[in-house]
Amino acid sequence: MPLLYLKALAHFLALLPAAWLMWQGWLLYDFQDNLLTANPIKYIHAYTGDWAIRFILLGLAMTPLRRISGWNIVIKFRRMTGLYAFSYVVLHLLNFVVLDYYFDWPTILKEIIKRPAITFGMIGIILLIPLAVTSTKGWVRRLGKNWIRLHKLIYLISILVVTHNFMMVKADIFQPMVHMGILILLLGYRLAAHTSFSYNRGN
Repeated sequence: MPLLYLKALAHFLALLPAAWLMWQGWLLYDFQDNLLTANPIKYIHAYTGDWAIRFILLGLAMTPLRRISGWNIVIKFRRMTGLYAFSYVVLHLLNFVVLDYYFDWPTILKEIIKRPAITFGMIGIILLIPLAVTSTKGWVRRLGKNWIRLHKLIYLISILVVTHNFMMVKADIFQPMVHMGILILLLGYRLAAHTSFSYNRGN
């Protein structure tokens, strides 16, 4: 299948979670049966956060998948995946600021400072902004090797957001544990690959 069609399919699949959420929101607005539970704001917050983490983890999985499978084409989707991760992060943040706290900035600031889980999440969002801004080919050319150094922040960001996810859940921790397990595997693979490369180069 040509790359153009594969990218169109990838865009379609990446937009499905947002489209489903909009549909459920419309059903709620129209007083019809929906799946947003008795606390829609809490559900939307968790839903958008989970999809942001999934896209971040998917982006981290691109390099190991290419090396293990030999499918070099997967790297063509890494930037797209990162931008969708940022898009769902923005939806997650908007839900927090607009629906949860109604632009009550003093209370929002107090929550960020007082609650470590929110602090970790907010730091992750702030660090993700320069990665999204510099994702274009023009920025890659301008920054050169510094672009690679900057985008290594994704490792710290992934740790922050997965930790945020784990700390925010008070009851069913199965999904945060899955996210954490996947992250440990992906970072462990990179650490092992880096160690092996350093050892081979030294010999």
